[in-house]
Amino acid sequence: MTYVIAEPCVDVKDRACVIECPVDCIYEGERTLYINPWECVDCHACEPVCPVEAVFHEDDLPAQWAQYRSVNSEYFRDAPREGTGRADHRVVAALPPQHAVKNDLSGFAARKEEAVDADLWFPW
Repeated sequence: MTYVIAEPCVDVKDRACVIECPVDCIYEGERTLYINPWECVDCHACEPVCPVEAVFHEDDLPAQWAQYRSVNSEYFRDAPREGTGRADHRVVAALPPQHAVKNDLSGFAARKEEAVDADLWFPW
């Protein structure tokens, strides 16, 4: 069993899941992220941090995105350890630009709290 990244990630690539993944099994394509099914340890760390809800356990993948189970595995079939920087899977590459639909998600960028954002009234 493994986790799968589906269409909501296309043209967003928030990368919060990459930061949380303890085994570094999430790789970046040109337009989306992919989970290597042979490296995923099914730990569930990536799913709750995804701001666009694009990460699903393969058994819970919505029917409309069922093809992403094979999209993620086919992306790594030829070179399982060489995912970063590769061209996207043909299904993802064929999609029209998704940024117009997802513009309102720009506020979800993952970052660590900076000192200026800290609540000075909170006792440490």
